[in-house]
Amino acid sequence: MPVRRDLPSVDAVLRSAVGGQLVTRHGHQATVAAIRACLAEARAGEEHGLSAEAAADRVGRALDASNAPRLKTVFNLTGTVLHTNLGRALLARSAAEAAAAAMIHPVALEFDVERGGRGKRDDLVRDLLCELTGAEDATLVNNNAAAVLLVLNTLAAGKGAIVSRGELIEIGGAFRLPQIMQSAGARLVEVGTTNRTHRRDYEDAIDAETGLLLKVHTSNYRIEGFTAAVPMRDLAALAHPRDIPLVEDLGSGTLADLGRFGLPTEPTVAESVAAGADLVTFSGDKLLGGPQAGFIVGREALIERINRNPMKRALRIDKIRLAAIEETLRLYRDPDRLATTLPTFRLLARGKPEIEAAARRLAPKLAELLGTEVHVAVSDCASQVGSGAVPGETLPSAGLALRPRAPGGGAVEALAARLRALPMPVIGRISGGAVLLDLRCLEDEDGFLANFQGGGA
Repeated sequence: MPVRRDLPSVDAVLRSAVGGQLVTRHGHQATVAAIRACLAEARAGEEHGLSAEAAADRVGRALDASNAPRLKTVFNLTGTVLHTNLGRALLARSAAEAAAAAMIHPVALEFDVERGGRGKRDDLVRDLLCELTGAEDATLVNNNAAAVLLVLNTLAAGKGAIVSRGELIEIGGAFRLPQIMQSAGARLVEVGTTNRTHRRDYEDAIDAETGLLLKVHTSNYRIEGFTAAVPMRDLAALAHPRDIPLVEDLGSGTLADLGRFGLPTEPTVAESVAAGADLVTFSGDKLLGGPQAGFIVGREALIERINRNPMKRALRIDKIRLAAIEETLRLYRDPDRLATTLPTFRLLARGKPEIEAAARRLAPKLAELLGTEVHVAVSDCASQVGSGAVPGETLPSAGLALRPRAPGGGAVEALAARLRALPMPVIGRISGGAVLLDLRCLEDEDGFLANFQGGGA
């Protein structure tokens, strides 16, 4: 049975060469706590003969692991450009630089520099939003779910919110529109059926307790076949004479014509405003290509009511994202260059020949790095936009199919795990008995290969 003297003291570990370096790197308190934990573990495991130097090495590895960032940078090779679990849109460099400047410098967040008095943070981007959407006024909160919540609470708390049954969507994490309505204090009034809703369905549901009509763009799924929906202009003709607010939740939302990037057309925010929507809500970190945010644009009188809601302060956006949003919106003033200035559209616009050429360059190099245990082949594949945008539509792409040569169940899953364990995790998808790496979102080929050289995958 080992005794205490078989293990070094805390002081001995601290006085070792490595121990001194650990104090410099991690601080005295954290290092001492880690040494004590290490020695306690060794004692519990009846380990003896552990030297001070060996203990310090063990403590160093534990401290390095505990201090490694939990929010890891990864290679997104899933084929989903706006991957919710991988952070959705990448910021333009100018937006990232603006956000960084806002982090390290004082900024005029709620200060009017010209008048020398208090200002409003929403005014920083209000004019840009109005310019790009044709709306009278605009405001913003921390995401689109919050935007919908705020609109419903302001205009329909204790009242009916009329929506087509086919538009009662569920978004990520089993978060459903009816639950948002309930949280907002609005009463859900379903009209029509799952696949067909007509103007008369809305008309029959309107009464003295109606707070608003809500149209939801089903951006994350599509119903095809025997369907019918009421166009925004027809709903406007129904709502406006009755002075009932007409709200459209565009979800992903876009300020640009997606056709120029080879994608199916999606309604733009400007089109919705022009068609008669009194308010339009949409996201910032999806098709817009910016940071997480929820935008509300539309009639000035309704925006004023929304801004007076006490919930607005609880949902407001911070200076860092405001700085990035402003720079992102400025890029839309030059729509012809979006495919070069905005990462989301740059990645969506990449043609298959360009991606396939990258796959052919990388295949032999990666095969050499992975060794004979893994077969690497160029493979056709299909990318998708992601985050519920343009559902059911794919983009022709190319990638690398990695197949373990050793037979046996679990080999592909084990290979995928090895890729995720690299210094910069490589995230692909398992398909057809292989780990498929769609290269649409890979722009740093040298960094990708260097990652394998240092990670031992």
